[in-house]
Amino acid sequence: MAKNGSETDHTAARRSPAGAAVLREDKTTAIRAAVFEELAAVGFARMSIEGIARRAGVGKTAVYRRWRSKLQLVLDVVSAVATAGLPTPDTGSLRGDVRMLLEVAARALRHPMASQIIPDLLAEAARSPELAEALKTALHDSQEGVAAAVVAKAVERGELPQDADARPALDLMAGPLYWRLLVVRDELPAGYLDALAGSVVAALGAE
Repeated sequence: MAKNGSETDHTAARRSPAGAAVLREDKTTAIRAAVFEELAAVGFARMSIEGIARRAGVGKTAVYRRWRSKLQLVLDVVSAVATAGLPTPDTGSLRGDVRMLLEVAARALRHPMASQIIPDLLAEAARSPELAEALKTALHDSQEGVAAAVVAKAVERGELPQDADARPALDLMAGPLYWRLLVVRDELPAGYLDALAGSVVAALGAE
């Protein structure tokens, strides 16, 4: 016997919770956390969906329902973290804003997991144009807006000239930290962030 419209709608409504349960948020959160742990433990090249699933305590199908491949999974997770990265400070001065950004960035780069994952992904990006483009968006473009906002506020306060270029701001802040913490892997000496903040402000042409 053919089902009428109301019976069909009722059946669909009955089935929808089961479909929604496939993408349970607690499993998604566990998978995202497992990605970072697996990246830190074995690196991108050796990382596998099986290893991520095992670490997250889920089946492989739970991972594949959310992401098509290892690359898509890593790109999504890294992008999500970067987007929620640096805050936009408003301390009342350019130097104060830059100093706060440097403190937050240094704390993030000091994290053992970040110090292992970021260099590994950047090395892998040299072999993967897709990963390289995604990392550029995640690690640079998404944070450049924060630097631009800091420069714009400084212009409003009269600390920077109207034609101040916001583009070098992120490079001036991130470059020295990345070099010292992830390349040289040396501790920041006392007063380093204060001195770097002063150098960044001077380089931006603060009045």
